[in-house]
Amino acid sequence: MSNTMNQPHAASSFRPIMSLFFATMFIIGTDTFIVSPMLPTLREVLHISVEQSGWLISAYALGYALFALIAGPLSDGLDRKSCLLGGMLGFSLFTALCGSTTSFTLLFAYRALAGISAAIASPQIWASIPQLVAPHKIVKAMGAATAGLAVSQCLGVPLGSLLAASSWRLPFYAIGVTALLITIILALKLPSIPPATKQRSSLSSLGRQYRALFSRRSTTFAFLGYFLYQLGTFSTFSYLGNWLADDFSLTVQQTGLFILGFGIGNLFGSLLVSRVERTLGIRRTVTYSLLGMIAMYVIVMTSHLIAFISIAYALIALCGGMLFPLLMGTLQQDQPNARGTVSALANSTMYFATMLGSVLAGVLYARVAGFASIVVVTMLCYTASLFIFRSLLHSPQAINSQAAIQQK
Repeated sequence: MSNTMNQPHAASSFRPIMSLFFATMFIIGTDTFIVSPMLPTLREVLHISVEQSGWLISAYALGYALFALIAGPLSDGLDRKSCLLGGMLGFSLFTALCGSTTSFTLLFAYRALAGISAAIASPQIWASIPQLVAPHKIVKAMGAATAGLAVSQCLGVPLGSLLAASSWRLPFYAIGVTALLITIILALKLPSIPPATKQRSSLSSLGRQYRALFSRRSTTFAFLGYFLYQLGTFSTFSYLGNWLADDFSLTVQQTGLFILGFGIGNLFGSLLVSRVERTLGIRRTVTYSLLGMIAMYVIVMTSHLIAFISIAYALIALCGGMLFPLLMGTLQQDQPNARGTVSALANSTMYFATMLGSVLAGVLYARVAGFASIVVVTMLCYTASLFIFRSLLHSPQAINSQAAIQQK
């Protein structure tokens, strides 16, 4: 019902709202990804081991994953604008504080608190899109928000890496200040976003909401497939900076340029997804994207030329940019009155996968067979995810359900 009520407003303000959501996801994405290329520097500054350095990524992911499980369902009964602003204020503060310490313990704590704040803010973006835009523009809007994450890799992370060349503190300060400015603009420009349905927000309702969410067997398998996909993705990404520094002697700035290519690929994927999906359909788009990523990781694992590896990673990112909005749409389609819960759980799933992936990658990298062993795990995760989503999207009903959402 909220979509119908908001369609006139959505039609007149689609671009400004999407610009704000793009900027929000850009700054959150920059903060999420900036630590990976900085790990070699942080290892030296904080005097920590390779395995310990991975916990700086896990701290953010753990804070996000745990708190999102609570924040999402509670936000379904609250004004989403208020939740978004509160989360962004905390995100700005704790990210800036990351640059103020040389203590591993304090940096770990600030990263966790920044993750908690992001867990409040970013699910509101995905959950607000179906309320603020016309149904036939939902996929396009999801792609725009995804593009914010892609551009954060394309521009934000390389820029942060260049700032880190002067001081590792500067990226955290820059992200904190920019996040505060975005928060002010959101407060001034974003309309109120009341809950889609009147419901009581309480901790006692959490169990009921999650039981209802997983009452559908397809939902359970969809989240499992999504978890495996993100586990594979962040296992390799978490230690990408360490691998490039150790095996190819890349500096922080050079690693930032490498990730620039990754971000460009991700950006193009997020911009192309709507057109590709209309041509191939969701099932084939998901299938070809995952198969393409697996094939490119074979090149990453076997090539010794950084140029080939850079191209392979750009193509991996291209496929990932197309996959992400489709998977988010698949998770949300059956729960129109619990989009905050679904969005938060999807993000929580991603960050649990990030945390587990970074820990697993640290063990594999330091004690097994280096980066190649991490790549093998990633390909296995993608293969399992491929089988799950092909099964879920096999029936004509599933395909038609997705098509109906996009063509209403």
